[in-house]
Amino acid sequence: MHSIAWWPTLIALVIATVSDLRSRRIPNWLIVPFLLGGLVTSTVTRGWSGLGQSLLGLLLGLVLLGGLYWVGGMGMGDVKLCAAIGAWIGPQQLILALVMMGFVGGVMALAWAIRGGFLGESLSGASDLIFGLPKRGLRPHDELSLGNPAARKMPYAPAIAIGTVLSFFALSK
Repeated sequence: MHSIAWWPTLIALVIATVSDLRSRRIPNWLIVPFLLGGLVTSTVTRGWSGLGQSLLGLLLGLVLLGGLYWVGGMGMGDVKLCAAIGAWIGPQQLILALVMMGFVGGVMALAWAIRGGFLGESLSGASDLIFGLPKRGLRPHDELSLGNPAARKMPYAPAIAIGTVLSFFALSK
């Protein structure tokens, strides 16, 4: 599935990244056909086992990133994009892509905070998110949630794109 998934995934990632950078949205008109294409292609090329792997990848993306959405740290477009990527590349490669996304996203956030002059505020917020969890529970943080209009928001599609592309190179033979 690796080689078949390359071009559709790359094209979807470029469009999603441009859209997220411009409007902070990843449109459903992109995600839905991309996701369905992954399911259909996996089924046609590898039969029922391909469909199973595709569904597992989709579910993994929904569950892992859906948790971040639920606590207010990620937009639903990012979650749907990762689920669609999972439908194309399956759960094994998606795990690698998610790890790489996390590293890339962390570096991007750090650079963004340094360049914007709010590194101390960002580190304090991260500390509050982590160490305030026992007191707050799994509810979104009032000040840091994406639902707060005053919260700083970084488009995450570039990190998703870079992490996913790196996962292809890491698994190339």
